[in-house]
Order: sequence, then C-alpha cells, then structure tokens
Amino acid sequence: MTIIAPAPAMAEAKAKAPRYRQPLNGRRIAIEKLAPDVDGGRYPAKRVVGDRLVVTADIFREGHDRLGAALLLRRDGAAAWRAIPMRSVDNDRWSAAVALTEPGRHLYTIEAWTDAFASWRDRLAAKHRAGQPVGDELADGIALLGEAVRGADGAGRTTIEAALACAQRGASSALELLLAPELEAAMTQWGPRRHLTRIEPARPLIVDREEARFAAWYEMFPRSQGTVPGRSATFRDCIARLDDVAAMGFDTVYLPPIHPIGVTNRKGRNNAAIGSPDDPGSPYAIGNATGGHDAVEPGLGTVADFRAFVAACRARGMEVALDFAVQCSLDHPWIKEHSDWFEFRPDGSIRYAENPPKKYQDIVNLNFDAADWRGIWRALRDVVRFWIAQGVRIFRVDNPHTKPYPFWEWLIREIQAMHPDVIFLAEAFTRPKPMRLLAKLGFTQSYTYFTWRNDKAELIDYFTELTRGEVREYFRPHLFTNTPDILSRFLQSGGVPAFRIRAALAATLCGLWGIYNGFELAENRALPNSEEYADSEKYEYKVWDWNRPGNIKPFIAQLNRIRRENAAFADWLNLEFLPADNPRVLFYARVPDDVREAVFVAVSLNPAADEAATIELPLHRLGFAADERFAVHNLITDEILRWTGAQQSIWIGPGVPIFVFRLVERGDA
Repeated sequence: MTIIAPAPAMAEAKAKAPRYRQPLNGRRIAIEKLAPDVDGGRYPAKRVVGDRLVVTADIFREGHDRLGAALLLRRDGAAAWRAIPMRSVDNDRWSAAVALTEPGRHLYTIEAWTDAFASWRDRLAAKHRAGQPVGDELADGIALLGEAVRGADGAGRTTIEAALACAQRGASSALELLLAPELEAAMTQWGPRRHLTRIEPARPLIVDREEARFAAWYEMFPRSQGTVPGRSATFRDCIARLDDVAAMGFDTVYLPPIHPIGVTNRKGRNNAAIGSPDDPGSPYAIGNATGGHDAVEPGLGTVADFRAFVAACRARGMEVALDFAVQCSLDHPWIKEHSDWFEFRPDGSIRYAENPPKKYQDIVNLNFDAADWRGIWRALRDVVRFWIAQGVRIFRVDNPHTKPYPFWEWLIREIQAMHPDVIFLAEAFTRPKPMRLLAKLGFTQSYTYFTWRNDKAELIDYFTELTRGEVREYFRPHLFTNTPDILSRFLQSGGVPAFRIRAALAATLCGLWGIYNGFELAENRALPNSEEYADSEKYEYKVWDWNRPGNIKPFIAQLNRIRRENAAFADWLNLEFLPADNPRVLFYARVPDDVREAVFVAVSLNPAADEAATIELPLHRLGFAADERFAVHNLITDEILRWTGAQQSIWIGPGVPIFVFRLVERGDA
C-alpha cells in the first residue's frame, strides 16, 4: 500500500530539506575498515624508524564518479599535514605507504573526495569514443579548468592555463590536450575536490627507534660480577665483564635495581623471612638512609661510577637498560617525607606488600589512591628523568600490571614527549588482556608466555596469534629465556641441550630476545618443586666462573651473529611456519619483502635425542620451479648443500639443535 502524506506535511518537508543538504553531502563518501586502527583510534599503532607505514581502507560512493584519496601524516603537535596519494587496489580497497624517518608520536588519517575533473574526463572520453557530441562536456571542462587555475601554482598552473586557453579558443587540438596525461596529473593535484571527507579523529602512531623491535639483552646482576666471595661487586667489576658480554653479541645490558637496599625485614638466602647481618637483601626492597630511587647502592659505587659504566657500555656498542621498580623498602626516605603516600594498619604499622599466600615483608607499595596521588605520579616521573640524565634510555618496568593503567599512559607520554628515543619494557607476566592493554597504553615491548611454551603446537599457536592478529599493530614480544624469578621446568630437566634449544628459539622467532646471567653457563639448580633458582643471587652475593665447562657462550655468539648478518630477522612480523612432518621439529621462515633474503630455521624441541624430519619449502613463492635444483647455505655449519624439490630431509640433534639456512644458488651452477 502506498501512503501519500497530506500536502501541508509535504510542504513542510520541502521547507526543511535545505537544512539537511550539507550534512548529507558531507557523508557522500564512505571510508570503512581503516587499517591499522587500534580500538577505533583510542590507542596508537606502533612502528620503528625506517618502516613504511602502509594504510588501507575501503573508500567508495554511490554512482560512477571517480574518487581521489590521500593518506595524511604529521608529527603530533605540528600544524601541517604531509599528503601521500592513495591508489585503488581492488574492490574499493585503497592503499598508501610512507617511509617513517622520525621517532616520536604522530597522527595519521585519510581524506577522500570526488574527483570532479577525472569524472568529467571519463564522460568526455566515453562520448568521444562513441562519436557523440561533446559540446556540453567541453563547456563543463572549461569551468573546471577555470576553477582549478585560480589555486594552482608552478608547472601545474602552466599546464592548466595552456589547456584552458586552447579549449576557450575552440582549437581543434583542444580535445587531445584535455585528454593528455600531463593535464590529468596537474588536475589531480590542483583540480576541484567535491564532497571532501576525512576520518576524524586522526589516529595516533608511535614511531620508535630500531632497538625497540630488534635487540639482544643480557641481564647482569651487578653485585654478582666480582671475584671476592661474600662481598658486593662494584661498577668497576661490571665494566670488567663487558667484553665477555659483547663477545656473545649482546647489545643491551640490563641491570636489576641498583639503588640502596632496605634494612628492616631484610630477606635472607633463598628468600628466608629473616636474614643475617651479612645478607645483602633483595635489590627490589628499594631505599634506606643513604637514598631512594635516585641513589646508588654504596656497595656498587656512586652515581658517577654508574655513568662510567654507561659510557663503557657505549664504547662497546651496547647500551644500558635499568629496572624501574615502583615499590619501596620500609626504610625508604619517602616514608618519612610523604607518609601519606603509603597505607598503614589500624595499629599504626605500615602495610607491607602481599600476594597471598606470598608475603613481601621487606617491601611496601605506594598507595595510588592517596589524596596526593599527583605527587606520587610526579615523583616517579622525576625518577625516570633522573636516570635519563645519567645516560639511560631503556627502562624495564617491574610488575606494571599491579599499578594503575592511567598512570602508565601518562608517564610514558610525559617522558617520550621530551625523549622519543626512550624505550619501556613491561615485565607483565599476567593475564593476556592486561598485557595487551599495557602495550596499548604505550609500553614499547612486553615479556611474554614464551618461557612456558615448549611444544610445537603451542609455539605455533602462540606466535601465530602474536603475528597475525590485531595485536601485531601494538604488542612487541620480548623473549626472555629465563629471569631471576623463572627457571622453567624444561631448563631444569633438559641439561645443556635444553639451554641451546631455548636460545635458538628465542633468538630466531622474534626480533627481541634476552637471557639472565647464568643461562650461558646452563645453570639449572632450582628449589624443590619450584621455578625459583636455588641459592638465588636475589638474596646473596655470588661469584661465578664465567668460563666454566659446559657453557654455551660460543653458541649464543653464533646466534647473535647470524641475527645481525641477516636482515630478515629485523622485522619479527615476517615469521611464517612451514610444514615439518616431525612433531618434535619446528620449521619456520623469516620472509622479508625481498624474498631472496628469506632465512629458514628448523629447531629440534627434544633435548634428549636426535630428530629427523621432512621439511617443505615454499619454492613457488621464492620463484623456483617445483623440480628446480638449488643450493642452500647452512649458516650454523657453514656448509653448502645442493637440493632438488620442495621436500627435503634434515637431521638435527641435542648438540646442535638448530639448522639455519638461506637459498644462495639456483640451477646446476
């Protein structure tokens, strides 16, 4: 049934129509499915300097008119946008790419419009080909050229003026000139843009330095780098160890807290609740009468000694990462100076940290719900600034998931506004969603569940999740093989081969990996029924023999050398898992844009026995015929192997559990 509205209502609708015309025009172009786009622009995507930011979106409108679009990019706080033309790829999907050359926070968006000249030109060409009159179209074209010439400049203006003059004279060459590529290019830049539409708000982007995505970390417990039992090592002793660390190929030296250690409730060996007068205590119980977070434990030296350590690292091509632990001992100066920053029990005693059933009697937490929470935020920001002034540009943050999320978003933005090269690593062994939110809030890198992923299926599932989902836009995994708190069951039970396997996986699955000192010695003594190290240096001074028999230092050095020498390892998102018919052999590739630089890796997951597998190479993608002969270079053994066909048999064992190779020749040569 058709219902006809009464005349007065129709008249009223007509009267109101002009009010709606402009908003409707503004929505004539649809821009959908923007990528990257983290939670609708609430959080930034992440890239590193040297990357190409590729932005795509579906862009379309009704009818047959031609569209134009541009990717707009600018530094956060800058006024001018840089415009990069977008191109139609397929099925209304548009794309543009731009090289990122500056670290810091940026904004990007997409602008689209109806290209009046291109649409007119299509109609003109179609009528001309059909032999139809084009007089009306020529008049429309003259109007478009006249509109464009008023704002054009340079060579584009010259081209448009020439075409306009020719068309106005009615010259016989006018049609040819109006359809010329030179005029099309000039009008693409200067021609009228109708129905201009922009994605608002613009999306945030963080561009980090390259080390945010590719680095090898060595965690050094500074007080255990000496040679005298029962006494703290100094920063001078730490400097003496740097050549050894550099020889293993590490570029980042990470130090747990180096601050004065509390005396009250100081822990004893193996985390005993009551320590002896000779026990040094946990460095995570920060602060005593000599200072707090902006001071150095006297046993290690002075702030000047720390600066000398930073300089010594820099001289060897390494930099320092420092632990930022937001907690205090019961002797921290802040407790006297700002007692309102802490929680006290009804009996007047301070509330120490707990995570039932665990108790941390030597540590108290800041109360972020205190009335002076702003003072807490500023004080912690100033701690980071202090160590930046001493030469630190990387901070590993202890347990960030136990502190308010808004604080981290504010702190990281505050610091990176002045120091865009600063990197924050989240030590967040927590649930997946809090881990991801911390990354969204600004943490540059994050610890992962890698430590507990040992089987082939779970490794494939986990790293597919990290590299193929939206999380890839903002979450950068950092693969630590072990930590002072975590000695996995696999390492406890698998002997030296287990350490080789975990190093091989960590170094080649991702751009970021690290070890905690002692890993290179295959140290695997744990407390009973625990992942805690026995006689942990968290609670005592230790002296290590850094060259003791059974160490895997040459193997680690080889892994780091292969990583540095092959550009495919720099971007962890190029990880691809490939077929291998043995459930104890993991086979994968790192495939960059230039497939000729691809690197292939097979790792045995069995520390107890040899393994054989048939692997399958993606020869077609690499430009090889199915039956073509080719040669591969085994980067571990430095052998050249000659193969034919996609399927090949390999053998790897506990002694050398990894096979890394590149295709270097084709044919019989």
